[in-house]
Amino acid sequence: MVFRYLRSLFDALIVLVLMSTLVPSIAKADEKTIIVQSTTSTQNSGLFDYILPKFTADTGIKVNVVAVGTGQALKNGRNGDGDVVLVHAKQAEEKFIAQGYGVKRFDVMYNDFVIIGPKSDPANLAGTKDILQALKKIAKTKSVFASRGDDSGTNKKELQLWKKTGVDISTQSGRWYRETGSGMGATLNLAAGMGAYTLSDRATWLAFKNKASLKILSQGDALLFNQYGIMLVNPAKHPHIKVKSGQIFINWLTGTNGQAAIANYKLKDKQLFFPNAAP
Repeated sequence: MVFRYLRSLFDALIVLVLMSTLVPSIAKADEKTIIVQSTTSTQNSGLFDYILPKFTADTGIKVNVVAVGTGQALKNGRNGDGDVVLVHAKQAEEKFIAQGYGVKRFDVMYNDFVIIGPKSDPANLAGTKDILQALKKIAKTKSVFASRGDDSGTNKKELQLWKKTGVDISTQSGRWYRETGSGMGATLNLAAGMGAYTLSDRATWLAFKNKASLKILSQGDALLFNQYGIMLVNPAKHPHIKVKSGQIFINWLTGTNGQAAIANYKLKDKQLFFPNAAP
């Protein structure tokens, strides 16, 4: 009886010794992997597929990307479901920081938004650079407009633009104004199927393959500027955040190597994102 008790105690001690040697190595390996909550545009455009292997080669840190709309990415960051957040809605990002969920925000890169629509162009947008005039034409002609309706950065920008036009789109929901509740790729597919107009970030549009009868019909307005920012999730809120590896990723992306990688990513000789991190 005593022997069996001592044997059980001995086995338990062996397990504890093994665990004490394994846990530090597991934790060390775990520190070499971070989660980045980011937007569908950075993923769907192919940017991450291009730059992340370069980051891992430089640092040995692997990045797992959760690609969702900006609103959801920020929500996930608030919940501590990622170490870093990279999104494109500056006002919402600054609120994220002000509420204590992020440590500091950094500019990373920019591109722009464009209005996509059918080549038949029922609202006669072609050549209309003024984005507010373009949207007013869509409303006046009651041409179908596909909105993401998902609280993404693109959706936030679109709603801001509609507000500036003075058009109350809430009264048109389900009529000519259709909310897809989907990502950019799915919304572009629906726009192609419905012959609808939509707002898209340029990078996703350039990478989008099912263009069908769609084309860019309005672009170039300063209001269509699209800035991306990056933030470390605050470890004071969530102690499990991998501060060291997360900050290394931020420093790399806003530094010489990361900014060069962003600038060098092109599709059919077209640059999709333009680095603008502060020196």
